[in-house]
Amino acid sequence: MFLIKNAEIHSPDSQGRCDILAGGGRILKMAPGLRVPRGWCQVLDARNLIAVPGFIDGHVHIMGGGGEGGPATRTPELAFSDAVLGGITTLVGCLGTDGYTRTMGGLLAKAQGLEIEGLSTFIVTGHYAVPVRPLTSSIEEDLLYIDKVVGVGEIALSDHRSSQPSYEAFARVAGETRRGGILSGKAGLVNIHMGDGPRGLDYLRRLVAEGEIPPHQFLPTHINRNPDLFLEGTDYALAGGYVDFTTSTVPAFIAAGEIRPSAGLRRMLEAGVDPGHITFTSHGQGSLPEFDEGGRIRAVGVGRVTSLFAEVREAVLREGVPLATALQVITRNPAHLYKLRGKGGLAEGQDADLVLLDPKDLSIHSVVAKGRLLMKAGKVLVKGTFE
Repeated sequence: MFLIKNAEIHSPDSQGRCDILAGGGRILKMAPGLRVPRGWCQVLDARNLIAVPGFIDGHVHIMGGGGEGGPATRTPELAFSDAVLGGITTLVGCLGTDGYTRTMGGLLAKAQGLEIEGLSTFIVTGHYAVPVRPLTSSIEEDLLYIDKVVGVGEIALSDHRSSQPSYEAFARVAGETRRGGILSGKAGLVNIHMGDGPRGLDYLRRLVAEGEIPPHQFLPTHINRNPDLFLEGTDYALAGGYVDFTTSTVPAFIAAGEIRPSAGLRRMLEAGVDPGHITFTSHGQGSLPEFDEGGRIRAVGVGRVTSLFAEVREAVLREGVPLATALQVITRNPAHLYKLRGKGGLAEGQDADLVLLDPKDLSIHSVVAKGRLLMKAGKVLVKGTFE
């Protein structure tokens, strides 16, 4: 059992100050002045701290990604302690450009390993290409029979690295994912990698307008990639769609017009976008390739999961976004879209995943996942098997 005393609760809405008692990986009780017999559980005094839900990162290349510049540009796997440092207690793993040297079997195994080490993990099936190459014989079977599979992705559109699928082929993927989600009781979310191509969100806007699949089945990511895509994404979200900002970046991307997620969040909110229709993800361990005009790679970086909360923090401190609104893009919203039961909030009966923040600068003080203290006062207490 674990008792947090005197924390200021943001769930992510402000709920005042109270204690949190956790046991068996769940929140058992939330109330002021909770008392337990001495020695029954670990106690953490949080009287000068803010307690918020553990962060959910819905787009992490947990077994590495990349390869756009050949084998030497394959990025490394996610280290458990990197997620802890970033306050991430739940993540969704995905493949990227490479679905051959990085396989669905390997992705599932990596997710299982991170779960054993202390995080909550899920995955999406497939990679950039259409047709999707699932772990079983179909998308529907992956969703039905593999507990960790909650959707499909990341399917690449409007990008020179995509398989250049036809609209009809993309629509079939969406239909199969929708059916698999219905049959399995899961989200059946289609995670869509958006590139710089001139077609932009055309396939997605057309499918939502002409088809029967609701917009909450789709999440186009990298919506902040360039000014044109950002504006198109704003219009799409105003019409009821959902959009995702990528928090990992490099200076060259910003110089070329990429929108900082912190500023992009403020701008979308000012435009009238429902804050419940926006998420942030890190693209952690994914490659950050820079291509020349001919599509040849000239430099490559690596996404970091620690960028996730860094941009939420910037949204609050520099852009003036209310804390509760900024937090929701990495807590309540992804939990809702991915149907992650017990995640995204702080309440009795929910999973005991939480982060303690220093109110002076919103730095991460401590991290609890499944009721287990992983980091205290900025020091990682639990590391991965080979760290």
